[in-house]
Amino acid sequence: MKYYIVAGEASGDLHASNLLKEIKKSDADAVFRGWGGDKMKQQGTAIVKHYRDLAFMGFVEVVANLKTIVRNLSLCKKDILQFKPDVVILVDYPGFNLRIAEFLKQNNIKTFYYISPQIWAWKQSRVHQIKRDVDRMFAILPFEKDFYKRFNMEVDFVGHPLLDAIDQFTTERLNNKVEFRTENNLSDKKACCAIAR
Repeated sequence: MKYYIVAGEASGDLHASNLLKEIKKSDADAVFRGWGGDKMKQQGTAIVKHYRDLAFMGFVEVVANLKTIVRNLSLCKKDILQFKPDVVILVDYPGFNLRIAEFLKQNNIKTFYYISPQIWAWKQSRVHQIKRDVDRMFAILPFEKDFYKRFNMEVDFVGHPLLDAIDQFTTERLNNKVEFRTENNLSDKKACCAIAR
């Protein structure tokens, strides 16, 4: 399958890269293209635009870069149409991605949203747009499933991706300890030392 991914921040790049790693386990022929960063690139994604070029923080910076933001939206839409993906996966980044979701719906392109925007904390009215434009929502917080249910929208609770990052970090640290002990011919017993007075 062909997957187009839009992640506009460093955290989205990290979480999307872990998602792509899992997708490849069940779809060996997966082809990835999208907006993101180095971690997504490491998973084989052809990066169209790096998230570093998308970061505009605060009202003043957004207004000052409005033309760039509009150009980015246009570029993203055109690139999606040219790529002809089987599905687009939007990762968090609601200010940009909800506009893309609306465009995708208008063009009958299947849309998945990974990591729900925090609409339960602000702008709850956006739930109606999400329900209209998103084919499948993957939530990372347990209560989000119930929140969306109040609006007759079923979502999949997939757990928080930080748990995957912690697990990966722990595994890497454990592997490094094993390698260090092996390379230095050390046993796995705890070492202690005493200083004679």
